[in-house]
Amino acid sequence: MSVSVVLAGGGTGGHIEPMLALADALLRRGAVEGGLRITCLGTARGMETRLVPARGYDLRLIPPVPLPRKPTVDLLRVPGRVVRSVSETRALLRELSADVVVGFGGYVALPAYLAARRERVPVVVHEQNALPGLANRIGARVAAWVAVTVPGTPLRGAEHVGMPLRTAISTLDRPARRAEARAAFGLDPERPTLLVFGGSQGAASLNRAAVGAADALTAAGVQVLHARGPKNTDVTVPPRAPGHAPYVVVDYLERMDLAYAAADLALCRSGAVTVAELSAVGLPAVFVPLPIGNGEQRLNALPVVDAGGGLLVDDADLSPSWIEEHVIPMVTDPATLARYAEHAAAAGARDADERLADIVLEVAE
Repeated sequence: MSVSVVLAGGGTGGHIEPMLALADALLRRGAVEGGLRITCLGTARGMETRLVPARGYDLRLIPPVPLPRKPTVDLLRVPGRVVRSVSETRALLRELSADVVVGFGGYVALPAYLAARRERVPVVVHEQNALPGLANRIGARVAAWVAVTVPGTPLRGAEHVGMPLRTAISTLDRPARRAEARAAFGLDPERPTLLVFGGSQGAASLNRAAVGAADALTAAGVQVLHARGPKNTDVTVPPRAPGHAPYVVVDYLERMDLAYAAADLALCRSGAVTVAELSAVGLPAVFVPLPIGNGEQRLNALPVVDAGGGLLVDDADLSPSWIEEHVIPMVTDPATLARYAEHAAAAGARDADERLADIVLEVAE
């Protein structure tokens, strides 16, 4: 039976990456069963305009519906924007003969949910964060199925499924790829390795703390792979003293799978995708939640930290001395690292893409 699946997850990478991971899982089913059509919805302002076509999927654009966080004059324009966007999305769902709409939250998902309800197309909601956004809170009220990444996410009827991940991550064997990965980054094959990254743009506080601790880290034999962010060209580390471990600074990590394979411990933010990837591959982490917003990054990390898969430190408390006191003893103790890695892996989910694909096809049929 031919199935038409519409995926709504534009805006940020946190919405787009799980959408594309699900699309890949569905495509694998379609290659066997035949008759599967996958269409992604997005807006002209989001990262999806680049990421979705690059992965080979059809992208259709709809008007975004930004929701102001505070009462402003812009709030008065929201109803008109919703009406226009829902109308255009309804026309697309009819054109595509949609059997199911899968939403991942954000500007694109809200009109998709409302349009699907009007067109009597069943909805599946996937929430990445421990604290759901407005679009998914609305979507959960009309959904046939609600899947969440973090246990205990407050959405009605939620089922814990996990975060759909790229197969390069979900199938990663870190020990088997370690030598290859460290060679790719110019690292020593045997030294304990700390991975520092703050998302695609970097994080200033992580950069300052890690660079400030560079001498202590490398003198202790800890080598560092540090993704500073492409705009943070002022983040540099002087040449290492003889006998010190390497400290490698890059703008951006194109191959996160190799970065994870090279590392024994990560120092990073706790965005939903980051936490899910690290736990899936069993890489323990020191999570430094973003100090702004609604506190969702702390909530994202807590299940892994509570399971013994990492540490949590407030952004204001992260400093070179904190790294010396807490990170160096952790990353230089193989038994401690092994214990943290085991607990991180136990808290992760490698098959969320397949589980969500099962749900979507069940709802569609």
